[in-house]
Amino acid sequence: MTKEQISFDAIIVGTGQAGPSLAVELAKAGWKVGIVERHLFGGTCVNTGCIPTKTLVANARVAYVARRAGEYGVMIEGDVLVDMKRVKARKDMVAHRSRNGVEKWLRTTPNCTVFTAHAKFLSDHSVGVNDAVLTAEHIFIDVGGRAAIPSLPGLDQVPYLTNSSMVDVDYLPEHLIILGGSYIALEFAQMYRRFGSRVTVVQRGPRLIQREDTDVSDTVRTILEKEEIEIRLNTDCLGVEKKGAELTVAISCEGVKSAVKGSHLLLATGRLPNTDDLGLENTTIKKDQKGFITVDDQLRTSAPGVWALGDCNGRGGFTHTSYNDYQIVAGNLLRNESRRVTDRIATYAVFIDPPLGRAGMTETEVRKSGRNALTATMPMEQVGRAFEKGETQGFMKVFVDAESKLILGASILGTEGDEAIHCILDTMYAKAPYTVLQNAVHIHPTVSELIPTLLERLKPL
Repeated sequence: MTKEQISFDAIIVGTGQAGPSLAVELAKAGWKVGIVERHLFGGTCVNTGCIPTKTLVANARVAYVARRAGEYGVMIEGDVLVDMKRVKARKDMVAHRSRNGVEKWLRTTPNCTVFTAHAKFLSDHSVGVNDAVLTAEHIFIDVGGRAAIPSLPGLDQVPYLTNSSMVDVDYLPEHLIILGGSYIALEFAQMYRRFGSRVTVVQRGPRLIQREDTDVSDTVRTILEKEEIEIRLNTDCLGVEKKGAELTVAISCEGVKSAVKGSHLLLATGRLPNTDDLGLENTTIKKDQKGFITVDDQLRTSAPGVWALGDCNGRGGFTHTSYNDYQIVAGNLLRNESRRVTDRIATYAVFIDPPLGRAGMTETEVRKSGRNALTATMPMEQVGRAFEKGETQGFMKVFVDAESKLILGASILGTEGDEAIHCILDTMYAKAPYTVLQNAVHIHPTVSELIPTLLERLKPL
């Protein structure tokens, strides 16, 4: 039986942060667009990432603040209890609103045809979808990623959670063991400790979030341990097993073997791109050893007329970088711009509480570059807004090129750090000397108000 052939100007595979916006803009420009989604509209961010997890973070913070209410003169009678079913219901409401909004947006856009199916490449410019073959001169891959599952003896015999299944938990684990020590691991660790679980984090490396500087990692560890989260560093997992209701994770720390026993296991040991079942073997589209689609500085793959955006290209891994991928491709295709991946400045946040906001280079990277640099640090205890809120954990630090006076990077680990970092980030994008920000007048009392003061403290690195 011959499959139906449907021709488009553009085919988009996946509906993460890049795909829908690109589909709508191309459709508005008069292109005939087909977009394919095999499961949930909105990708990781909407369904199992940013939106549901940050909703849960907000829920957990309310419980945390309620327990601290007495410090502020607010009396709460009895224990603070958390109803996990209602917590999940609120998360579902927020996530469903976003997911449904994305799907409705696409289905009501003229010139845009939505296919709910698994897409598989048949050639560079043809994609099989159900009983049809879609063809287009331009194809955009936006299939996202998923949790990496480590090779661990006994894991195939033990129930475990990932970021995807963790957001659907509607009960309180008695003792949550988390393998991994980066963003996903730490956000869930603090969240569930605040909900009321006992939490143990098992990290293979010598410190948490190892891409950060040592002082950031050490302070994050202090923040988490202050909330009675157990941190195990330099620890290799040897295997897992389940006996009755109890899970046992066999570990080795600096040659000494022991075990961690708990009720539930969360794997947060990395991410993999969803590229293994796309039929890329039928194309000239190249992947690297980890499965990420290889792209150039304008997100073009090795196949002419094919682009890869979002988590599957290995060039960002964040919602904001995925959206910027859309902006790069749309700008270059529709407006004859010359936008590139290397134009953007590395920036992200770790949404523990207090959050970490990061922009540009770390201290390690600045030192490695050999630049003549200046630096300044300020503890959050000296930030009036933080003191007023009773949230003085953390610090701010910044790095500046001594010759050009351009800001090289910054970390703000503290209350509202995920927002205040944008003062520095925007100055970096403007390519303005740090003195512009140093001489700016900010609103009092805010966290960003102290950034000019921080810059007054610059000294040689």
